[in-house]
Amino acid sequence: MKQPFKVQKGKILLFIFFLLFTLHASRFTSYAAEISSKSAVVLEASTGRILYGKNPNLKLPPASTTKLMTAMIALDRIDPADTVTISERAAGVSPIKANFKAGEKVSVETLLNAALIKSANDAAFALAEAVAGSEEKFVDLMNQKVIALGMSDTRFINSTGLPGHGQYTTAYDLARMLRHALRYPLVREVINTKASRISTEDGRAIFLKNSNRLLWDDETMLGGKTGYTREAKHCFVGASEQGNETVIAALLGAPSRETLWKESEVLLERGFAIMNGKEDPVMYFTKSDYKSSVRPASYSVKTSEVKEVSNKHVQKKVTKKKAKTRSVRYAKKHKTKKNTKVEARGAGGNKE
Repeated sequence: MKQPFKVQKGKILLFIFFLLFTLHASRFTSYAAEISSKSAVVLEASTGRILYGKNPNLKLPPASTTKLMTAMIALDRIDPADTVTISERAAGVSPIKANFKAGEKVSVETLLNAALIKSANDAAFALAEAVAGSEEKFVDLMNQKVIALGMSDTRFINSTGLPGHGQYTTAYDLARMLRHALRYPLVREVINTKASRISTEDGRAIFLKNSNRLLWDDETMLGGKTGYTREAKHCFVGASEQGNETVIAALLGAPSRETLWKESEVLLERGFAIMNGKEDPVMYFTKSDYKSSVRPASYSVKTSEVKEVSNKHVQKKVTKKKAKTRSVRYAKKHKTKKNTKVEARGAGGNKE
């Protein structure tokens, strides 16, 4: 008489487990469904852990978020107080510009303000020329830093973010780029500026208003960088701070500006909720190139601070790891199956 009861009890427990799993998965699915941007990531700034990801490694055009890298390269190599003479080529870059005139002299800091606050293309181009003599040589420096920071899914072809073949990034790489940029005091100050009045050496004044609307609406916002082209759609990467905690959200390919701001706010708040244990971290894949799935983000794994390393050092580590793996396989005299999993550092998914 007891056996049927045990079978019945087992079925009930199995049903309850299935129900809980279904509700859990459906909640993850609803999280991703409300984010219409093509790709999005939320990071814990202190550790680099992924709190939320939707198509995190999907390669997409970066638009003007590119200017964060431009600013870092400039500050790596020239002094903010240095004077730059605007060239004919720089003055002619469009469409968004601060309207610097050929022959005008301005400081590097003035150009940084124009590039990061107004997203002025003429300012970004002038910085590239000031640092490397030409934009082409400057782009080489940008891509060298991309490699040094371990951003394997990013490549630049210009200093402005204007559209062009072969220029791309991912939401994951973009979030890590801002995480690194926040270590530059001047970048941190400028992207937190709502409006500014800059001037050329001869006293011509230029008024700048920040394109980041969240600075005006959210007191916790540390700053960020917007971007837009027809191909890239609306893009944004920004950081928010509550108490001692900072989260970074990056979104690429939002269908409209209003959607971009709404989803940015949602993701930043979700990041804090996950850090406080109120919600679960999640990774979501929707592109046909990915295996469509919903899976937890690897929240427990901590990543170290980003360190610039040479390709030689990275290759040496990879070679050593491969040699060790071959040795283990030979010793065991059998083939091992290759495991695949989502990791917090790599953000999972196939590369597009």
